[in-house]
Amino acid sequence: MSQTVDRALSILPLLAEGPANLEQVATRLGVHKSTALRLLRTLHEHGMVYRQQDQRYRLGARLFALAQEAVENLDVREIAHPHLVALNERCGHTVHLAVYEENEVLYIDKVESRYPVRMYSRIGKPVAITVAAVAKLLLADLPEPERRTVAERLSYPAYTPRSTPNADAFLKELAAVREQGWATDFGGHEESINCVGAPIRGTDGRVVAACSVSAPNVVVTAEELLSLLPLVRRTAEEISREYSGGAPVSHAPHGAGTAPDATTPHDPSHGTPEKRAEETSS
Repeated sequence: MSQTVDRALSILPLLAEGPANLEQVATRLGVHKSTALRLLRTLHEHGMVYRQQDQRYRLGARLFALAQEAVENLDVREIAHPHLVALNERCGHTVHLAVYEENEVLYIDKVESRYPVRMYSRIGKPVAITVAAVAKLLLADLPEPERRTVAERLSYPAYTPRSTPNADAFLKELAAVREQGWATDFGGHEESINCVGAPIRGTDGRVVAACSVSAPNVVVTAEELLSLLPLVRRTAEEISREYSGGAPVSHAPHGAGTAPDATTPHDPSHGTPEKRAEETSS
């Protein structure tokens, strides 16, 4: 039975390449035509394949409907959470997960730092969209016309001297983030807070969420936090792979460069973290 299932499933990638006739399917599977026909009939009965008038078979509409249903029911937070916890256990700093919804970037998960100085942020709270690393990652993935529209609609509060000043500067940062596949925030929202982040991608390669590690500079320097970037990116890739059902995920459209010097003042990836440090008693 398992061999039958394996053969039936092997037909689907073949037909994803384009319509094929009975002989082509049998040849690819290495089986007799009668066996191939039996498998195709079963798949046809379940709507997974469709027989055209020219007697060739193609993928059926039911397969696409199931795929769409599966995507719509995916919960990126549920998938990501164990990975975020593991990242937090390795680095000790605050870890966030964020998504872009209805013109806002929102935190949808958070794992607290183990250090006494904690990040002031809440699940469900919008981030400072013009400076946050997670916001840059999510907006950088938008098509260019939409990126420009969003950038020109935003206001640009001067949280600190390192805040993004205007739409042109923001678009330049987004272009750099899109190219390199990661983002950093060094003191753009609160001068004492630093952040590094990476994108989480779906099966189509589009960014569906972003994760980040943030810490105040009294706990770790910007340079030390930047050294965690490979770990953050690996975590994002692992989440992407699981979210996409094991599909290969490309994290940087044009290749990823090495991490910049965290002290370089004019690096376009530099922006700022999105949180506020508070002294706690724990």
